[in-house]
Amino acid sequence: MSEKTKVLYYVLWLMHPVIEMGIAGLMIRRGLLRNFKFFFGYILTQLLTFAVVFPAYAWRSYDALFYLYWACNAITVTFGFLVIHEVFVDVFRMFHTLRDLGTVLFKWAGLVMLLVAAVVSVSTNSSNMPPLLQAIVTSQRCVRMIQVGMVLFLLFFAHYVGVSRRQHSFGIALGFGSFSMIELILISSWVGSHLDGPWMSIANMIAYNSSLVLWLGYVAVKRPARDSSRSLLQPQRWEQSLSDIHHPVPADSLIPMFEGMVDRALSRTQAPAPLSDGAAAGAGGAGTGSFAAAIRAASKK
Repeated sequence: MSEKTKVLYYVLWLMHPVIEMGIAGLMIRRGLLRNFKFFFGYILTQLLTFAVVFPAYAWRSYDALFYLYWACNAITVTFGFLVIHEVFVDVFRMFHTLRDLGTVLFKWAGLVMLLVAAVVSVSTNSSNMPPLLQAIVTSQRCVRMIQVGMVLFLLFFAHYVGVSRRQHSFGIALGFGSFSMIELILISSWVGSHLDGPWMSIANMIAYNSSLVLWLGYVAVKRPARDSSRSLLQPQRWEQSLSDIHHPVPADSLIPMFEGMVDRALSRTQAPAPLSDGAAAGAGGAGTGSFAAAIRAASKK
């Protein structure tokens, strides 16, 4: 690495904590910790990573750098996965059933991701990377893929769920998704020997700094309130369908019982029509129920 490249590398790296402290300060000032506590934890994790990794790199303590970097990377992957769920909950805040379904799917996705990471780490025979580090790398790539899918979902379906592109959740997802996409492309180029290691690191830092600037802009601007009165027919149908599946109407519904009660109440309130003398006499002769026919036959005899 040349001197100019090294200076550029350090400048880009030193920009990380500056922008991250600005993001953390604005989040505290605007009271965003309640809805985005995991994203705030992610930012703090990045600050901690810089505080322990950068001195080890500058002092050329490569053994300490190795363990510190991978320990912080594991924590970062965990917070990155939790941020995905946090964004999902904020997007579907008005649709409780869809949010609950997404939470269940999120838990299963996390379990599958851990299983895939464990299988890959055990089945891969690599002399360059221990199984634990292989599991961390696999988990990180799984999280990156989910983040890319999350931002694509919001780009295409934000209109259907009533999410504006100026919402904080959209900005967080956009930052993660764009950085994840660029990082995956850079890794593929590096594996295919199309890009050198130093330039891949510089390009990766530029992409991450761009995401930090994007997040800084989103937390600095007050987000517009979501219009709950806006007609969102399609997600409302999804919500209603899931609610009907989750809470089915029992077969012995109370509606027929209430209808019978109303009919009896109406029949009691209606007064009987007055009868004439002839009709009263006829009614008297015929009003003995099932014994009327026998009484008439006996009187004829």
